[in-house]
Amino acid sequence: MSERKVRVRFAPSPTGALHIGGVRTALYNYLYARQHGGDMILRIEDTDSHRFVPGAEAYIIESLEWLGIRFDEGVSYGGQYGPYRQSERKHIYRQYVDRLLEAGKAYIAFDTPAELEEKRKEIPNFQYDASTRMQMRNSLTMPAGEVEERIASGEQYVVRMKIEPGEDIKVNDLIRGEVTINSSILDDKVLYKSADNLPTYHLANIVDDHLMEVSHVIRGEEWLPSAPLHVLLYRALGWEDTMPRFAHLPLLLKPDGNGKLSKRDGDRLGFPVFPLEWKDPKTGDISSGYRESGYLPEAVVNFLALLGWNPGNDQEIMSMQELVDLFSLERCSRSGAKFDYEKGKWFNHKYIQEKSNEELAGLFLPELEAHGIDAPMEKVVKVVAVMKSRVNFVKELWGQSSFFFVAPESYDEKTVKKRWKEDSAAQLTELAGVLAAVEDFDQVESTENTVKAWIERQGYHLGNIMNAFRLALVGESKGPQMFDLTAVLGKEETLRRLYKAIETLG
Repeated sequence: MSERKVRVRFAPSPTGALHIGGVRTALYNYLYARQHGGDMILRIEDTDSHRFVPGAEAYIIESLEWLGIRFDEGVSYGGQYGPYRQSERKHIYRQYVDRLLEAGKAYIAFDTPAELEEKRKEIPNFQYDASTRMQMRNSLTMPAGEVEERIASGEQYVVRMKIEPGEDIKVNDLIRGEVTINSSILDDKVLYKSADNLPTYHLANIVDDHLMEVSHVIRGEEWLPSAPLHVLLYRALGWEDTMPRFAHLPLLLKPDGNGKLSKRDGDRLGFPVFPLEWKDPKTGDISSGYRESGYLPEAVVNFLALLGWNPGNDQEIMSMQELVDLFSLERCSRSGAKFDYEKGKWFNHKYIQEKSNEELAGLFLPELEAHGIDAPMEKVVKVVAVMKSRVNFVKELWGQSSFFFVAPESYDEKTVKKRWKEDSAAQLTELAGVLAAVEDFDQVESTENTVKAWIERQGYHLGNIMNAFRLALVGESKGPQMFDLTAVLGKEETLRRLYKAIETLG
């Protein structure tokens, strides 16, 4: 039999913002599909109508598009296996519910929520399974005629999987190896609810994966306990030969302790856990996003890829194509990965350094406009070239470089006291004359050599001159190398600032 084409799927529920852990799951699916020349499907699992949140589906799609994780088919992409929203596939699932019932692999249960709650009080650690189902109101304990009458009268019911106890179910996981779980610990999961005529996640997921010819299911560790049930469902429906390979990814853990990464951790420690900013339509609460916080999408992708996987070498900076080439499920960790958000900033810093000065200048322009600055692009490019090594985010450029665009109106008192000497005014007046005579003012090395030669000839103290010079141009003790600064400001502005400081500080 020929090798199956690799087909993976990312199947989020539209119940709110997409968590960064879900983004990593989508990324690993994408990398695996691209590496094997396969397809990636976007399926929206919206069978739980009570948890549906307006806007969540569009948010998920926009988030993944921003990150460069693109699908071959699915919701908003089309494809021959649609529809790709489970709520639009109601007509498909019922036949598989009936098949399971006819084969005796499932049964109908009429127990109300109140009756189930009563049973939980009566039996410690109650589980609806082989040991308790004959005490309940279901088609295994009722005559067939009564079951039909109840259904005909409109009584609500669920269909449960009939799990036989005492069987060792083996799940061959591509990350964890062979996992064996005994069926006795499983409950008879609900597969279908008559109340909304929709299957639960378990059945819809299996039916869709089969019909969409999914070859590999790469999902979070939290779904591992459901894997044995899914194996049993494939068998019960006669699809064991087409069962996909499973891979359960490690959890993303809190940066400072144990447990799964949550939004609360992000709020507490000051980092986003969502790819884009999210406004909760019910509460109006706004949660920060990586995009709006100033992260570059390629930095987020690189950072996430290394949380739970390693390339087998010391390489850390990898483009999407390099990640595709190097990725393997075998090198995914079995244990959870601590979410080192400081490392995320480091990645962003590295990617900022790799961007061209022109591209970064384009990203910096909106920040300048927000501060009322209308500067020529040529100058913005020069500023970015000098200052980008000092920032983790483009938005930090303003705080680091505002003095390039706005001359100081006042001078930091502490710096004046420390750096402006008795003879500073006279020396800077001389310096202004030296600078006025420099012809190639934008040639950093030439200007620097000219000024240092003058200082040496005059026998002045280099540090005293340079510290006062910086104070005059910036207003405080910060900024880049002095002659990078003067080259960007230009001769006219440099001299104007010098004379103003001499006049103001005396």
